[in-house]
Amino acid sequence: MLETLWAMDPLIIATFMAAAVVLYLTPGADMMFTIASGISGGSRAGLAAAFGISAGVLVHVTLAAAGLAVLLKTHPAAYTTIRLTGAGYLLYLAWASWNAKGDLSARRGRSNVWRAFRRGFVTNILNPKVALFVLALLPQFTDPAAGPVWHQILILGGLLALGGVITDGAYGVFAGLLASRLQRSARFMNKLSAILFGGLAARLIFD
Repeated sequence: MLETLWAMDPLIIATFMAAAVVLYLTPGADMMFTIASGISGGSRAGLAAAFGISAGVLVHVTLAAAGLAVLLKTHPAAYTTIRLTGAGYLLYLAWASWNAKGDLSARRGRSNVWRAFRRGFVTNILNPKVALFVLALLPQFTDPAAGPVWHQILILGGLLALGGVITDGAYGVFAGLLASRLQRSARFMNKLSAILFGGLAARLIFD
């Protein structure tokens, strides 16, 4: 794997990361999910959600490297099933946030951090668009002359996930800091988080 990394063209890697930066700065599902997690659970929860999302990205990258992501592209029924399952999970999160009660500070323990990580991971895994995106994007930045293509996909995918932790984590931490200044409005923040989760579910269904 290291031999492949050293053989890859630095310009290609730089171009890939430039494209990734544009992706990170474009409002999307991952950004909104980490913001919603930060609002509902605090800065640590927002950061944990970013780690969970990136862990899910790595799974999609591994599947793409193995060629399994092609199955989603060639089997519409499987794609639709996973997409609707993911939307259903997001609707559940929206319902839970809408009905949540209590002070924000009371929900920032270790269990909440793990919950945020798990939710980010599951949400990303159940979004087949991520698999198709990875399948469409990463191979464009590979060169068979540099080594096994699946090695290169894993390397690029790792860089993509790392950048996601940094940027989405920053969004989640910022949202958590903002929420901590508005602890008296805990009920409002819960409703706002629910709306964000619900909007993500609608996007997954109709986009």
